[in-house]
Amino acid sequence: MKYFCFFGLLVLVGLSSFERAHGAGECGRVPVEREAYKLFPCALAAQDEKADVSDRCCLQVKRMGQNPSCLCAVMLSQTAKSAGAKPEVSVTIPKRCNLEDRPVGFKCGDYTLP
Repeated sequence: MKYFCFFGLLVLVGLSSFERAHGAGECGRVPVEREAYKLFPCALAAQDEKADVSDRCCLQVKRMGQNPSCLCAVMLSQTAKSAGAKPEVSVTIPKRCNLEDRPVGFKCGDYTLP
């Protein structure tokens, strides 16, 4: 039993080291493309600047906006583009949600968050 516990501990340490070896991206350990699915409620608002932005969308943008690099990467991700999101429209969502703590003037690729 003692050896089994020791082996289990070694496996856990090895796995945690393996996770760190991959490094963290803009959204931490979660890949940007997977994080992009959280902004699904923003799909229509990311295609048309005149479309209403849902409360669910604003809530997700506010959460993700705590890490502006992640928010930017998600808005410009291949997943977002595949869903029909337009980068120049996507970057307007934080302002359209009236987020007070939005990153003003934050460069997002070729775009600047308003």
